[in-house]
Amino acid sequence: MTVFSLETSCDETSAAVVRDGRILANVVASQVPLHAEYGGVVPELATREHLRNLPAVAALALRQAQVGVGDVDAVAATRGPGLPQALMIGLKAAQAMAYVTGTPFVGVHHHEAHLYSAWITGSPPRGEFGVFEPVVALIVSGGHTLLAHVESEFRHRVLGGTLDDAAGECFDKIAKLLGLPYPGGPAMERLAADGKAGTFDFPRPMLGEENDDFSFSGLKTAVRYFLDRHPQLREDRQQVAHVCASVQAAIIEVLVTKTVRAATRSGVWCVTASGGVACNGTFRRELERACAAKGLRLRLAEPRFCTDNAAMVGIVAERKLKHGCPGTSPDADICPGWSLEDCGMEEAPRPAENASREEGARWMETGRI
Repeated sequence: MTVFSLETSCDETSAAVVRDGRILANVVASQVPLHAEYGGVVPELATREHLRNLPAVAALALRQAQVGVGDVDAVAATRGPGLPQALMIGLKAAQAMAYVTGTPFVGVHHHEAHLYSAWITGSPPRGEFGVFEPVVALIVSGGHTLLAHVESEFRHRVLGGTLDDAAGECFDKIAKLLGLPYPGGPAMERLAADGKAGTFDFPRPMLGEENDDFSFSGLKTAVRYFLDRHPQLREDRQQVAHVCASVQAAIIEVLVTKTVRAATRSGVWCVTASGGVACNGTFRRELERACAAKGLRLRLAEPRFCTDNAAMVGIVAERKLKHGCPGTSPDADICPGWSLEDCGMEEAPRPAENASREEGARWMETGRI
């Protein structure tokens, strides 16, 4: 089976080709330089950039995979959650392609794609689901932080999530307070390498609570008040490095402690972590150390698949089709607030009428969306 997939939920425009679990191509056009000027993602600008980039990104993915539109057996795209205008670009493009080629369309949940990205490994990369086992999964990025108990493929239950700011969002907002460039997480990680984590004692929100929820807005506020009391600190690079290291330590301790605690309580022997924040080297080392201490196996998404990409979307779509999912209606709308618990097998798509694979090929060649 060959699946062509698109991802446009936020500020990366991505297209991928997946065949029988192998990723033949995964092209990502980042918008970081565009949004850096504003210190965060501007939805209207992101949408325009998706419109500009998608035809070239899609065509390049097909060329790299050495696949024609006529070879595609199914089309997939992120349906939600995400920025509504941005989601619309990829979803409607994928639905149009599926309709004119008469192939199934699968609308994929963004968090679900991140969740299963932890099973993408190897060179060339492929989904290794033959070793799938029950896990507690941490999905952590700029837009979401949640824990899920995965009993088997596509049977998962959300244990808890962020009540306000996500972990990555906290990194970005504190970085902005420090005058660091966007995206804030990587900038803080680089500076933290030169700082001492114990220099400043910032709060660990909800660390002592037995539930599986997160809250990082209090940490952000604490840092803001701290900087208000010490305005001169921003001018001292070493002190800024100490702040970065201390904030990073606080966020990571909360993420690692609550993840391992949830895994132990759930009775699983494996933990996964994915999403943009999972690229953080200190986080990866600390989670590995904590899991080893509890005798837990750990699967970390590879850094190239931690950030938003269409490969993970294609992998999930293909697995769902192989599990008997009939697909998503070509008329289905975006779901910006879609819950992970509501993304099971979906309704059958309506078959295309008076459409051919040749029409789909012309659509891709002209780049009309």
